[in-house]
Amino acid sequence: MTPRIDDIQASLREVLRFLADAGVDEALDEVAVNRFVEAPRRKAARQEQEERTRETGGKAAPAAQADLRRPAAAVPDEAQAAKARELARSASTLAELQEILAGFDGCNLKFTAKNLVFADGNPEAAVMFVGEAPGRDEDLEGLPFVGRSGQLLDRMLAAIGLDRGTAYIANVIPWRPPGNRTPTPHETEICRPFIERQIELVGPKVLVNLGAPSSRTLLNTTENILRLRGNWRVHTTASGVAIPAMPTLHPAYLLRNPAHKKLAWRDFLEVKARLRSLGQ
Repeated sequence: MTPRIDDIQASLREVLRFLADAGVDEALDEVAVNRFVEAPRRKAARQEQEERTRETGGKAAPAAQADLRRPAAAVPDEAQAAKARELARSASTLAELQEILAGFDGCNLKFTAKNLVFADGNPEAAVMFVGEAPGRDEDLEGLPFVGRSGQLLDRMLAAIGLDRGTAYIANVIPWRPPGNRTPTPHETEICRPFIERQIELVGPKVLVNLGAPSSRTLLNTTENILRLRGNWRVHTTASGVAIPAMPTLHPAYLLRNPAHKKLAWRDFLEVKARLRSLGQ
């Protein structure tokens, strides 16, 4: 029996609902790829390359040699994490740290991202906000929190009298993971020294961790974000400076769960009160 249009549409809605619940909120590519067309093209390209190789006596053709000269995506490991720690420590200014990150090839995420997303806002600000990783819009513009979640963050900042001129914003991961996937533990560990040094160089009076990944990475905890949020913690820099930190819900989470905006509002009021007590 031929399926009815209504049944097909209902099935598609179920699939989309499942993907949304799983955190998939955008396509991997701008344009859908027709795999039925791409497969024969790839096969023909392989055959053409094999013929070129035979014609050159087994040597790689110029095009293939050019491909070999491209930097290969790095496989995250402890050696790269150690190198990241050494490089991060060597930065004495934010400009130096950004330049070091731009030249660092130890994280495979760099090779799939369009831009390094270092920071936005005022590095002299008393409060610093740290999220997890850039999304599509952030990757395109090279700035953190400029998509839908960034627009919500801007409104949340305005609600407590802040904006990007009175706050500093960054992410634990400075490159967008492909398809907005969750960064692996190795990728996070490689990027950790850079964000920790960034915090140390900024020296904020208050740190706000946006979401579970930022909170767990920078506060050394495995607690659930709904248990963490709203409770002051401490981030300690490598030089021993203790910075009061407020874990709260990520704006992207709030877009999916608008009923929890009231919880984030309470957290932001705590941040406002702490800044006021510090004379900020």
